[in-house]
Amino acid sequence: MAVSEAGAMFIKAVNTQGSVKDKEYISKLIIETITEVGHQNVVQVITENAPVCKSAGLLVEGQFKHIFWTPCVVHTLNLALKNICHPRDIRTNVLVYEGCAWISEIIAEVVLIRNFITKHSMRLAMFNEHVELRLFTLAETRFASSIIMIQRFKDVKQGLLNLVICNQWSSYKDDDPNQALFIKEKLLDDDWWNTLQYVIDFTKPIIEMLRLCDTDEPCLHLVYERWDRMIDEVKSIIHRHEGLQEYDISPFHMVVDGILTDRWSKSSTPLHSLAHSLNPRYYSRQWLDERPGRVPPHRDLLIAGQRLKCFERYYDADELREVNIEYAKFSSCREEFANANTINDRWSMNPYVWWVTYGVYAPLLQQKALMLLGQPCSSSCSERNWSTYSFINSVKRNKITPQRGEDLVFVHTNLRLLSRRSPEYLLGDTRMWDIGVADISLNEPEMEHMILDDNEANVEELYPLLDPGCSGIHIILGGSLFFGLVFGS
Repeated sequence: MAVSEAGAMFIKAVNTQGSVKDKEYISKLIIETITEVGHQNVVQVITENAPVCKSAGLLVEGQFKHIFWTPCVVHTLNLALKNICHPRDIRTNVLVYEGCAWISEIIAEVVLIRNFITKHSMRLAMFNEHVELRLFTLAETRFASSIIMIQRFKDVKQGLLNLVICNQWSSYKDDDPNQALFIKEKLLDDDWWNTLQYVIDFTKPIIEMLRLCDTDEPCLHLVYERWDRMIDEVKSIIHRHEGLQEYDISPFHMVVDGILTDRWSKSSTPLHSLAHSLNPRYYSRQWLDERPGRVPPHRDLLIAGQRLKCFERYYDADELREVNIEYAKFSSCREEFANANTINDRWSMNPYVWWVTYGVYAPLLQQKALMLLGQPCSSSCSERNWSTYSFINSVKRNKITPQRGEDLVFVHTNLRLLSRRSPEYLLGDTRMWDIGVADISLNEPEMEHMILDDNEANVEELYPLLDPGCSGIHIILGGSLFFGLVFGS
């Protein structure tokens, strides 16, 4: 998938059947595509977090000095949630297992209740009489599906309570009365529901960040700050639930914080730090005063070191000296950047617009800022194509050739993307024709309700979630691997 300022576009698919998908093979495909589009246009290569993809990305970095490999932030967050909600065997990590085992137990109970109700026609019929919404199930290919499933349980709580206390439930001759009694006791237990709510509460900041990143919108410059904020919010929620003060120690928080910090340390790159450094909002007094202890990016030792690494890869000795001078003026609000409007607009103006307006005084830095402020941080653009492939290469059409499949996906995807820019996409009987309940992603939580209820009032409000508008390329590979090339305007 190619994503530029003009929007997203499906470029091509590669049939990898019968090939060994090692780092040399994947890097070769990436390098070939970089050559096709022009290496001078490419900013970053986004892949999933598999070690083989990371190794391939590093090989690409070795050949193209100015191109960075960045892991998909959405996959990183999803892996963190899996570590928290589904800890591995106790022999792997005793501390994590003991701290988070209760979460996997509560999820297992939710799955048990869900299966007990939905996998029997009589029980499902009784459930449908009391609840209009359906129950969600776990899905390996969906992000944060465990948390979404629990949230749906909370949404239909009253209906579930009405179900287990109704006369039909009591009079129904079930083939497993012991399990029916266990489920009834669980659903009538207030402590059980409170535990569900606690899981939803402390994972809410993680889900919100996942929704922010699971889109084609430019957000590379937001990831660094949002990740720090997410960790602080998770700590606050856990401490408040346990009745602790800010500086008290919570064993459970230490486990969760360790998982989130470890995932970020493995996935953060110099490009995240540079994009963070070029966001003028993070130098404003309003942002610094929001939380105690905040410092602007140029005073953060870790960010400064990563930023210098980027500059050294982008510029030669003479340009490096000049861009460092430009950054010093920009970060310290000196000379041309000392104007009152320039300083005040750092907080209130869109970062991209700010650089277009005031960046003329730092041309080298402006060029790099406009490039990075239009970058996505995930490979969600590629992920969206798997549903398209499943429609085309189905059981009824399982003999279709890879080339024919690529051609059909190319036409279908690009027609869909083009249609989203037309006024007819928002109005009329065929509005949002390509959005179905089965394809709702994590960043479209209200879409299902809108489609089922035919609520036209939400169309314009939800349309921005569907409009791809960032700079970059994404390319999808057959099999379980995919990657994206992202390049600037």
